[in-house]
Amino acid sequence: MEREHLSKQFDAELNEIRGKLLEMGGKVEAMIAGAMQSLLERDSELAERTIAFDHEINRLEMEIDDKCLAVMARRQPTARDLRFLTLALKIVTDLERMGDQCVSIAKRARELNLEPVLKPYIDLPRMAHAAAGMVREALDAFMSGDEKLAIKVCEDDQLVDDLNEQLQRELLTFMMEDPASISRAIKINHISKCLERIADHATNVAEMVIFMLKGKDVRHNAV
Repeated sequence: MEREHLSKQFDAELNEIRGKLLEMGGKVEAMIAGAMQSLLERDSELAERTIAFDHEINRLEMEIDDKCLAVMARRQPTARDLRFLTLALKIVTDLERMGDQCVSIAKRARELNLEPVLKPYIDLPRMAHAAAGMVREALDAFMSGDEKLAIKVCEDDQLVDDLNEQLQRELLTFMMEDPASISRAIKINHISKCLERIADHATNVAEMVIFMLKGKDVRHNAV
């Protein structure tokens, strides 16, 4: 009976960590949306709120780290549970860095909102939508142990990379034709790179899921 009680407690602790990871992922998605909306709608107040929201991401990172380490020390898990906890510690780092990228986007949006619009924002919203979807699906793959979904996330990274390269070429043309556009073009390029990095972090999570499920390290190889 005592062993069953301890097992239920352990399961509850793991579920708490799962819940906090999903909460953290949801907040990262909200930050991506808020940062992009602040740019598209020239809403600097929203940019400020998005920047301030990063403390929620940092708080969850610390809570999840502390919980994982406490469970590992107290329960001494093995096999599947140990892999879950080890990966959770790595995933929170990627999620925290995604939050940092969102802060950078919001700061550049705040600056761009003070200047005339250089060009219609077409590729950036597509990149943001794709990157947010990758974050959500990478966490879903982790929670459900879905290898196919993890592979899809890795493959989707190419779309974000392609859009980033396309936008960089377009911005270079603007800068060559009109030196007055250089400052704005650099800021837009920075936002594009931030979105590309968010997608990279989501890919990192997906690659860890594949490793967890298959024991195959695909970080530096094609899936």
